[in-house]
Amino acid sequence: MKQMTATGKTVEEAVQSAIEQLQASRDQVNIEVIDEGKKGFFGVFGTKPAIVKVSIIKDPVQDAETFILEVAEQMGSPVQVKTEVDGRDIFIELTGDKIAMLIGKRGQTLNSLQYLIQLAINRESEQFYTVMLDAEGYRARRKETLETLAHRLADKALRTGDMVKLEPMPSYERKIIHASLQDNQNVETDSAGKDPKRHIVIRPL
Repeated sequence: MKQMTATGKTVEEAVQSAIEQLQASRDQVNIEVIDEGKKGFFGVFGTKPAIVKVSIIKDPVQDAETFILEVAEQMGSPVQVKTEVDGRDIFIELTGDKIAMLIGKRGQTLNSLQYLIQLAINRESEQFYTVMLDAEGYRARRKETLETLAHRLADKALRTGDMVKLEPMPSYERKIIHASLQDNQNVETDSAGKDPKRHIVIRPL
């Protein structure tokens, strides 16, 4: 966390000095008064400076946006971002001319970027934020693909009488598979293995 300890004749003077050095505004910082100081006799004898510690308040949304903008630029795929916040859930939609590069095969690059953003913004945060990173509606298209896959493989399990293993998936994609088959009375689904190789198993009943 970016912070500054500063001194001054008064608390206000010390605070102002720290804010200027941090290049921030007053509403962007937390202020901790370490010592209020003393004026002393005749303003000279026994004078003691005020000491304050001023730290910049972390903005997880701004941090998330800055992170993805910088990474996308370095990858040669600059993007525009649109962000929505619901409590501690941060939804970021990316658009750009080379968006496929950021999605990657079966969304693997997008999932990795999402994971890295979440790590970055929660590293020094007292609250945990969840990030959902999307790119030009990819998540909705992927959801439809997974739902179709779930029903197709459930049919395969029933047809062969054997369990069917799916490829490893992140937790929210596994949830889509579970949800797609929860009303199917002929099969059951379980998650098996450990991340990053955790996967769905479909069993006929």
